[in-house]
Amino acid sequence: MIDSSGSDANQKFMMGEFEAEFPVDFQYAKNHMWAIASPEDPSLVRFGFAAYAVRLLQDVYFLDWLLDAPSQISESQEIGSIESKKAESALFAPCGGELLGFNVKLMDDPSAINVDKYGEGWLFEMRKSDAVFLNVDQYLDLLDSVWAKTQRTIKGQLNE
Repeated sequence: MIDSSGSDANQKFMMGEFEAEFPVDFQYAKNHMWAIASPEDPSLVRFGFAAYAVRLLQDVYFLDWLLDAPSQISESQEIGSIESKKAESALFAPCGGELLGFNVKLMDDPSAINVDKYGEGWLFEMRKSDAVFLNVDQYLDLLDSVWAKTQRTIKGQLNE
């Protein structure tokens, strides 16, 4: 099992008045999931939602998976869905590889996604293929580049 508790070192990103934190020892996918590899086997990776995604979703209350583990999956393949106070959304694989298992505790009570996103709120584990993820600085640069559009989307002003 992978320990996803991380270190105490975090980078911060301001989402309006909300401060989102990102552990520096995690990696990040462009679909706003965090990734942490097993120290014994770097191809074994645990994934969860980064603080940015959790803040946008707000109060996750339903999670469903479209496939069973183990399964071979490809990058961007739809693997499940999530419902929250703010949105219903499909979930897509951050990389290709073999999906090994889901966090079964979340099926009955997905609230850990809200309260312990970098620990008990992890989503799934997989053996990744040759995926490359972003370090925390690269991910914060990505957030900075999309934040203005995200704010307009939140406010319903995307087409203005």
